[in-house]
Amino acid sequence: MAASRRPTLADVAQEVGVSAKTVSRVLNEDGPVSAQTREQVLAAVARLGFQPNLMARNIRVGGPDTTIGLVIPDLANPFFGAVARSIEDTVRERGLTLLMGSSTDDPHRERVLTDKFLGRRVSILMVVPSVGADHSHLKTHRAAGLPVIFLDRPGVDLATDSIVSSNRAGAHDGVAHLITHGHRRIGFVGDLPEKLYTRRERLAGYRSALQKAGLPYDRSLVTNAHDQQGAATATSQLLDQADPPTALFAGNNIMALGIVAELARTERKHVAVVAFDDLVLAEALEPALTVVAQDPEEIGRAAATTALNRLDGDRSRARTVTVPTRLIIRGSGEQLAPRP
Repeated sequence: MAASRRPTLADVAQEVGVSAKTVSRVLNEDGPVSAQTREQVLAAVARLGFQPNLMARNIRVGGPDTTIGLVIPDLANPFFGAVARSIEDTVRERGLTLLMGSSTDDPHRERVLTDKFLGRRVSILMVVPSVGADHSHLKTHRAAGLPVIFLDRPGVDLATDSIVSSNRAGAHDGVAHLITHGHRRIGFVGDLPEKLYTRRERLAGYRSALQKAGLPYDRSLVTNAHDQQGAATATSQLLDQADPPTALFAGNNIMALGIVAELARTERKHVAVVAFDDLVLAEALEPALTVVAQDPEEIGRAAATTALNRLDGDRSRARTVTVPTRLIIRGSGEQLAPRP
């Protein structure tokens, strides 16, 4: 079988030495097949990385479907919505349709979704990896020519293309901005789990900005939350310390919403805030929110372009594309630290 194409039902049949009809009977559990033959067929399916075509359950297996499978963590997160829209806009001219599902950051759910997309024989597979997911099961598909693209975070145990933001540099710039306005105690409100790639990179940027300014890293100023309400609670706990932070850095847009809500509720407008990720209506807040903005449109465009190049025969080494962030100054991050 050529390494540049994906395995077919006929390839499985040839591997085992049986007819395509026998393989079809095993996979569809339709008709008499001996236990030994069934075991041999299933072993060959796993060895070759064959996925049955759910769009055509007959014996003939054609080429890939004209669809792209995209797995994201949260359909409600506007960042991933913007990424998906950009992907769709880029591939539409090629006659490709985007199919999307949410993993809820659950590695098992992610595996179920990827298997379903592979079963449809999608032309391209794009995944925002979940924490704890293992992507080694995609190796045979990748080797057989399926473009596999990781978005926002790199995958695990699979050499393939990744499109990420400059998380560490962006967080460094945001925290350094607060430091230049006199803040020496800066709280960090990150999302969970702690092993999440983006959280780790942004915390590393936070720490590097402190280190460059000669400021100590205080673990009591670093907290985490699952959602907006959790971020509000974390903000309250940080500001209730005996020596509270005078500024806060939000690890993502959801954390920023919780921080802003808690500051408004307690009328603590003097606390400076910089958020990683922009927000809808960020300019309407009082004060307007200073952010380290990602470029979800460019992330989606880069992912789609890379995938289409692979589809057109690009067999160069897998690479990571890092999309720059930019600091948008609006007011909340420019509030001066109170004088001692």
